[in-house]
Amino acid sequence: MDKMCEEILFPFRPKWRKVAYGGMQPGYDDNYTDESFLEGMVMNVNVVKRDLVKVMKDSISISQYLCIVSLVVCVWTCTLESNISEASLLILDVGLLGSGFLVLLLTAKKLSIRLLCNYLLNISFFISGLYILAPIYHTLTRSISSDSIWALAASLLVLHLFLHDYAGSTIRPPGALTNPTLTSNISLNASIVASVLIASRLPSRLQVFAIVLFSLQVFLFAPLITYCIKKYSFVLHLLFSFGLMVVTLGFVFTLHRLLFVLLLSLLVFVTVICPYWLIKIQEYKFEINGPWDEAKLCFDITE
Repeated sequence: MDKMCEEILFPFRPKWRKVAYGGMQPGYDDNYTDESFLEGMVMNVNVVKRDLVKVMKDSISISQYLCIVSLVVCVWTCTLESNISEASLLILDVGLLGSGFLVLLLTAKKLSIRLLCNYLLNISFFISGLYILAPIYHTLTRSISSDSIWALAASLLVLHLFLHDYAGSTIRPPGALTNPTLTSNISLNASIVASVLIASRLPSRLQVFAIVLFSLQVFLFAPLITYCIKKYSFVLHLLFSFGLMVVTLGFVFTLHRLLFVLLLSLLVFVTVICPYWLIKIQEYKFEINGPWDEAKLCFDITE
């Protein structure tokens, strides 16, 4: 009926054609569309079909870093309870530093002697600065109650885990330029502040120096080491991750049974349940594309 009315009212009007940016055409309304308008409509053309095993493998990086942070918290707890001596902490720091350089040497494709010497020089300045600042860290929170320190440190660790770059998009091989994002900077700063807060409750300055050095080694260099291992061999990455999970669960089990159950449940949730959940909710993905102009949001935080 509508077409008949249009033909009676506009018997000699030109054939409608699609004009970019809504150009006006005589005899047609702005929102007019002909019968062929929806012929170009497609559904879910940009939706990526995910595989459960692939998603589970990708989620292992998250579980791996959860174990790393859990090990750091375990070392903090043992140090605060005087179960780890100053000498043991210093040996642990040297061992972590040596093993980290060994991994870089074995996995890095381009690592020159000049770059290695530059790393050693920077780390020497870094360690010297920490040793000089240890007395300041030791008395930093003397006027603050311990309960406030524990609550603040726990909140900062949760913030660190929430904003951490698990995909490694801001990590580059040794010698390459990095472009850290705002969230990765906030995550790193939160972990450093939490480390300093915990160290300030220790009785001796040497313990403060050792625990801060240990924490910063883990939070600063662990993402780079795990990135290098993953790029070198994905199988080695899986073996390292599962070995780390076993060691972490065993360590936590000796400290507290309830925390062991919570950590195990969290690892299962992240590695198994979340990937399965993602695959299932993908069935409800509904995306329509067509010949119309689609709005695309672009955000540039650098401007």
